[in-house]
Parts: sequence; C-alpha cells; structure tokens
Amino acid sequence: MTSVERYDIVIVGAGPVGLLLSSCLARWGYKIKHVDIRPEPTATGRADGIQPRSLDLLRNMGLKRQIMAHGPAKVYEVAFWDPSSGGQGIHRTGNWPSCPKFIDARYPFTTLLHQGLIERIFIDDLHKNGTTIQRPWTISDFTNDGKDKDYPVQVSLKHSNGNEKETVRAKYLFSGEGARSSVREKLGIKIHHKDPISHVWGVMDGVIKTDFPDIKLKCNIHSDHGSIMVIPRENNLVRLYIQIASSTDEGFNASKTASEADVQASAKKILKPYNIEWERVEWFSVYPIGQGIAERYTLDERIFMGGDACHTHSPKAGQGMNTAFLDAQNLAWKIHLVEGGFAKRNILQSYESERKMIAETLLSFDAKYAALFSSRLPSAGEVQTGSEVKKEGQEEQGSGQETEFVKVWKSSCEFTSGYGVAYNPNVFNWDEKHQARSPLFQPQGTKLRTGRILHPANVTRVVDANVAHLEQSIPVNGSFRIYLFGGDPTHTKTAINNFAHNLTKKKSFFSSYLRSDIAQVSHHEQHNPHSHFFTICTVLAATRYKIDIANSLPAVLGRYRYHVYADDIWDARVPEAKAAAHAKMGIDPTKGGVVVVRPDGYVGCTVALVEGSGTVDALNEYFSAFTSQVLGTGGDVQAQL
Repeated sequence: MTSVERYDIVIVGAGPVGLLLSSCLARWGYKIKHVDIRPEPTATGRADGIQPRSLDLLRNMGLKRQIMAHGPAKVYEVAFWDPSSGGQGIHRTGNWPSCPKFIDARYPFTTLLHQGLIERIFIDDLHKNGTTIQRPWTISDFTNDGKDKDYPVQVSLKHSNGNEKETVRAKYLFSGEGARSSVREKLGIKIHHKDPISHVWGVMDGVIKTDFPDIKLKCNIHSDHGSIMVIPRENNLVRLYIQIASSTDEGFNASKTASEADVQASAKKILKPYNIEWERVEWFSVYPIGQGIAERYTLDERIFMGGDACHTHSPKAGQGMNTAFLDAQNLAWKIHLVEGGFAKRNILQSYESERKMIAETLLSFDAKYAALFSSRLPSAGEVQTGSEVKKEGQEEQGSGQETEFVKVWKSSCEFTSGYGVAYNPNVFNWDEKHQARSPLFQPQGTKLRTGRILHPANVTRVVDANVAHLEQSIPVNGSFRIYLFGGDPTHTKTAINNFAHNLTKKKSFFSSYLRSDIAQVSHHEQHNPHSHFFTICTVLAATRYKIDIANSLPAVLGRYRYHVYADDIWDARVPEAKAAAHAKMGIDPTKGGVVVVRPDGYVGCTVALVEGSGTVDALNEYFSAFTSQVLGTGGDVQAQL
C-alpha cells in the first residue's frame, strides 16, 4: 500500500491571503502543500492598493524593497472634484491627505502596484524557503476524519485536466480560493449579505493620454454625468472606477453590464472639460457592489478560510488585499504557537473572533462609503471643510458643520490606513477581566492600548550607532516581542537586575520554553538565542555613549546585544521629551516599564517595572492564560547565555 504524504498544512489558492500565510509558515519551517487552479499568477486586474499598515508588515517581512523596485505609484493626497456651476464640467474643490498627520504612520501613503507583481514577490520568497505553488491544481474533496490523530484532515487534490489526482493528509487545511470557495461551500457555511446590490461599476486599467491635472493623484470625481474614482498605478497605468448604474436610476438592474467603449464614453463625459484618450487598455470588468461576510471562518479549528472566501465588498476603499494580509498573519502565528508547543489549541478560536469583527467593521464602513460615493454629490463647501480640517496647526474638528460625507471620509482614514484595527480583549489582549490580575498591569500614564498596533519610534542601536525603527527591529518570526523600557538606568539598575534574575527562574515563561538546541545556537543569532517563543529588546532612557552593554545589563539581556537601544532621538510628536520612545508609549522615562507585543505587532499588555519579582510574576500570569505549560515562580535555573 502506497504511503500517503503528510503536510503541516494544505493551502488552496495563491492570492494575497494564501501567499502571505504560506510565506510566514515556510519561513518558520513548516511543510506546506500549496495549490492554485490558475496556471500562472494574476496577469491583469484585481487588487492594487497597499495601505500604510500593510507596507509596515511587508517591510517587517523583508519584502518592501522588492515592492518598491517595481516603481509603484505612491498616493499622498486625495483630490475631490465636483460639478461646476452652469453645467460647465467639473472643478477641483479640495484635497485630503491619504494618511492624515494625526495617524502616526511610518509610511503615510498608499502604494499602488498590480497584484500580479505582488504575488510574484511572495512566490520568489516561498522558493527561497523551499515551497512552490503546484499549478494548475485544486481541491476536489476533504474531510476531517481524525483517522490520523496528528494529521486529521484528508485532502483530495486534482489537476485541472482531471486526469491527475493526489490524496494527502494534513494538520490543517486553508481556503484562500476567493469568493467562490469550494471549501466554504462543502462546509455549508453561508455568506450573509448586509445589503442588496444597489450599484454597478466598471473598472478599467490602461495607459491614457489626458490633460486632467490630477491624474497622478487618487481622485473622487462627481459630475452631472456620473462619478469616477481615479487610481494612479505603476508604469503610467491608471485605474478608473466608473459608475454604470445606481438603484436611484429608473428601471435599475443589478445585472446591467456595459462594453469597454460604453465605459470610455461615460468617462469622457464625466471628465469634461478635460480630454481623455486610451493608448491601450490592459484590463476591463463590470461588477456589482455588494457586502457579504461568512457566518463562520472555521468549524473545527482544523479547516480555516480567509480573505475573499470570508468577506466581499467594494474595492474602492482599497481594503481587500490588505484585510487578507492581516487575516493570514493572524492565523499564521497562532498555528505556530500551537504547533511549536507554546500554546493551547483553543487559542485558534481567536482567529475567527478577531478577524471576523474587523471584517464586519469594514463591511459597515464600505456599505456607507460606497452608497455615498455612488449616489451623492458633495458640494464644494463640504469638501473644502474636510480639506481645511487637516491643515497643519489647525484643530481636528474644523470650523464648519460637517456633513455625512465629510464625517465618513474623515472617520475612515485611520481604519482604511490599517492603523485603526483594534482587537477586543481576550487571552492575548489584556484588560481588567483578564485572568492575570497583578496590579502592575496597565501602569498609570501609558498611551498604549491593548489590541492596537505598537506606536512607531526611532531609537539608536547601541552596538553600531545605527538609527533603528523600534517597531520594525524584530522581524516577522512568530515570536512575542518583549520590550523592556528600562527608563533611567541609574534609577532602575536594581529593577533591571531583578527582572533578569526572575526571568531565569524555573517555570517562568522564559525558562519554560528554552530552545532544545540552545547549546548549538550561533553567536550571531540576533532574535531567538534562547527561545522561538520570544525576542527581548531593551530600551534605555540614556544617550548611547553612556550605555555599556557588558556592564550596564545582566548577561541574559546582554545576549540580545543587537536589540539594546538608546532612547536618545528627538521626535516631533513629543518635542519636549528627552526619551521620545518612552514618551510615545506613555512610559515613565525614569521608572520604565515592560510592553509585550504579539507576534503580529499588536500590543498584548503593559506592565510596570519594579524591584523584586513582581514584573516577571505579572508576565507569567499573562502568558499562563494561553501557554501549554503552567507558569509561575520556582527555584533558580541558569539559562545558557
């Protein structure tokens, strides 16, 4: 009898969600079977917008340079155009930052690049880590039969020609197939549609010749002849979203379609008095706008779905690919915690609870945004009010009365940038109801919110005097990030020594998950010298030349020499602060504190730094909520340094 090949995970679909999940797990050493029904990556069309938070993630994965090597368009501003008086075409009525200054973004712009190019960057990354996409193959059947307790899911695969077939077993199955997911269909999971389809739009990618002055900006254009959204792209391409039909039209039909020539003719009318001609059209499609969400993302924590298989919406807010990225990352690190032996299996339930909530927020916004954009013409005065609100030095609330259009646009900025993602309290995101009850949690003054992204900060790396971006200093490695903000080392020396001593006690989170190969770990290992469960950073409120790692820090912290930083760089957001990173986090620059950040960059908890065992005791309580071992105080054990 032929033995059945076993994999850690079978991933179906090589779009953004499947590729990012595969890339993370391949880097962390998992055996992956990844199939896609398409013979080649996306050739034309589909998603193109990378929001600021997603660019952070891609940089953290070491992929940002490859993205930028393609020369993508970078959108810093959105322009608004409205009908001119007397039927004289359109005129510009205002501008708005794509990522306003109140958002503390490392990259305050939207990056526009064809999805196919993005897919190929991930595919190259997978090749480097020993994983390939099997094309053109897809899933034909699956069952979680439990016949193999370690690999409980049986998956049947087939070539598109129908002649070649393969059956494998896996620990997990993931559907990234898109809106027509066969996995979702077989599981009997329904899509709940929030609203009936009320708008039909055309989308066209092409190289155009025009005298329209804002063709290199993202534009929201309303005219007496309809509406257009302009999206600049790489290599002189421009994407146009063009309204074809609305439920307010007489005899509206949600199935209405239009030819390429029809849509071009509509665009010419809408853009008057400006001219537009197409040198070539790369892609064209017509689609109805609808918002749908899957009732479940998993039924058994073995078979999962993500991306468009779980949520569909209008593409005009630029959220589809970005939401898919965060779906994939959220699931990847949780699978890693379970399969790495660090966490209990029930943590996988939090994938659905966290990501479904974000999708529901997105769909609610998208329904309102799409309706306003499709059916309403904001006046010049309204948009100017929005533009003025964001001018530097002015109050956020502006001076005029805000209409619904302005409110929706303004309130959406943080969410659509990716920085507005906020996870509710659970075992990972501490609050007062968490099982960890130490009074040292959430010390007074902290500006960090659990379930939100860590604030960006610039610091100086002590070993080489390089400026480092603190939130980027630890790569996407599946590990928790322990930031010890050491405050003034002349004041906190005892507390730091006590912290290090208690880390190395038996049954601490540190000692409980030491690497089995710790004796063979390279001297040059920067991030995980002790454990794959965590990486430790130490940030001291002192100038670099006053920090001597060997003499200032206990050996267990000094082992992370590439992650010892001086908090000595001025920041415009906290101009009076001498220790800007401490100040931005709301951590006392004298007393210090500890911040635990989840493997996906979101804050898990903040703990006061005190003398004695209290700080580590609190961290043990926090981790005990989900770790596979019982943590707590114990006798001394010397970790190998």
